[in-house]
Amino acid sequence: MEAYIITLSSNPRSVSASERCKKSANIPIKTFDAITEQFAPKLMRDFGITWNYPWKGEEYDLKAGLKKTAYPTKDPMKRVACFLSHYLLWKKCAEQDEPILILEHDAIFVKPLEYQYILDAECEIAGINDPRGATRKSQEFHEKIQQKHQRVQIAPTIDDPTIPQGIAGNSAYIIKPSGAKKMLELVKEYGAWPNDALMCKQLIQCLCVTKEYYTRVQGIQSTTSL
Repeated sequence: MEAYIITLSSNPRSVSASERCKKSANIPIKTFDAITEQFAPKLMRDFGITWNYPWKGEEYDLKAGLKKTAYPTKDPMKRVACFLSHYLLWKKCAEQDEPILILEHDAIFVKPLEYQYILDAECEIAGINDPRGATRKSQEFHEKIQQKHQRVQIAPTIDDPTIPQGIAGNSAYIIKPSGAKKMLELVKEYGAWPNDALMCKQLIQCLCVTKEYYTRVQGIQSTTSL
């Protein structure tokens, strides 16, 4: 299994955080140069992808049966660029037909990663990140995971079923080829959304999390929302 960390090479904070993550890991991690806002529009055109998520307020997607609520975003193209970075790694996973670990630069390992049991489990995508401080209703998210005995389990439901719910912030997850192909199909079907909204349990049946947390967020300033 290969591992990649999405890094803004022109941003010193991103590079430093990425290096801290690599040093904390027990596996080799490759740097993946993040897509930047300057190149996002052309890549969207090249891939034939349309952004289909509100920048303000909220709207109901009848086809998906989900309510889409705008994320705080100063520069929309940074949000699109973030989606594209994940999208390109989904493509790599699908084309190579091998599972990969995808990390954002704010992830850091808190214990050595055991991944074989995750690869052996019946899941297509598995979040390995500590939800506390990394997602909405994080304490409830954490408690629901810890109430169960399974080492790999379906992502918990923490909100109304019309609200997209998935893994903790998408800072760290293992994606298998079947999951990557599913994400690419969802982009074709529903258009581009923020990656952690599109990667939700309502649209992916085998979206899972691990009971043991292998990473947490470093708490660095967002490069997408600001």
